[in-house]
Amino acid sequence: MALIRKRRLTDQQKRRIEKQQQSRQDEYDTSNDLDGLVVQHYGRQLEVKALSTPKEHPLRPVIQPGEPEPFWKPIELGSVWRCHTRTNLELLVTGDRVTWQADPNTGLGIITSISPRTSLLTRPDRYHKVKPVAANISLIVIVFAALPEPAPMLIDRYLVACQHANIPTLLVLNKVDLLDANSHIYTLLKEYEDLGYDTITTEAKGDIQDFIERLDGETVAFVGQSGVGKSSLINAILPDADQKINIISENSALGQHTTTSTRLIHFGEHGALVDSPGIREFGLWHLTEQAIYDGFPEIYRLIGLCQFRNCTHKQAKNCALEKAAQNGEILPRRLESFLRLCDEIEEAQQKN
Repeated sequence: MALIRKRRLTDQQKRRIEKQQQSRQDEYDTSNDLDGLVVQHYGRQLEVKALSTPKEHPLRPVIQPGEPEPFWKPIELGSVWRCHTRTNLELLVTGDRVTWQADPNTGLGIITSISPRTSLLTRPDRYHKVKPVAANISLIVIVFAALPEPAPMLIDRYLVACQHANIPTLLVLNKVDLLDANSHIYTLLKEYEDLGYDTITTEAKGDIQDFIERLDGETVAFVGQSGVGKSSLINAILPDADQKINIISENSALGQHTTTSTRLIHFGEHGALVDSPGIREFGLWHLTEQAIYDGFPEIYRLIGLCQFRNCTHKQAKNCALEKAAQNGEILPRRLESFLRLCDEIEEAQQKN
């Protein structure tokens, strides 16, 4: 395949392009711009919550005697509007702060710009393209439960993704009323506690006040296997959230997907909850090998200590990682997760 050399622009050409872009921007009337928050995504349309109101509200049409009353939606603080976006904007996601304009005559709006993001949670889609999930998240709640059976590999994937996005995490063991005191799932929770991760136990129908207090003031994304009770927890925190709940499939013991789009629900005075579609796989092929290392800090500190520089860490002679697993310094299952993710990264790089 021939390489196409990128054409270098002269300073005059750059100034002309910048002037054209500024001219197009000046054509937009920004006097009616409002502050908003994307609370749900519907393909080409989004729901935006009004965070400000106009300095001068549009006047309601005067109705002449005998004429039918026209449609009119007042622009009120906290009202939610279905909006389109301008074509020059990047892909927007739930949690984005935006400026937008409202049309009370139609009840629709248009998003004119997006504010800088403090964080962005992404994941690869089925076509191996990186897909943004939610923006401006300050805490990710990783939920697992007694049923379906927890998948430590999936939890490790989430932790790597959160580390890469630089978003703090909280591991939540839900449905503890279904566990006995000696359950191996409590052991799994303790292992993550020992690694330094914040954890908490809950049951959707029980007292979750400690959990609610932990979320106060945060913009929280809920992730985890389908059926672990993410929507049930949100309903327990916010009874008006009206999330759909399905029963675990008796045949598969996996969960049925209930949430179809990422949704943001305000919580308390300054916080919000984000419920994302349940997923059973969380591909990380788009990350670098260094990102995988950063997601396993207890293993990363041992990298480079093997006898051989090109050590594969798989039944290799004098491998520092294998020795650490055998001596109980690191968890064998965490080492297995680490090596599997490194293999995925390597395979993806070879394909590309």
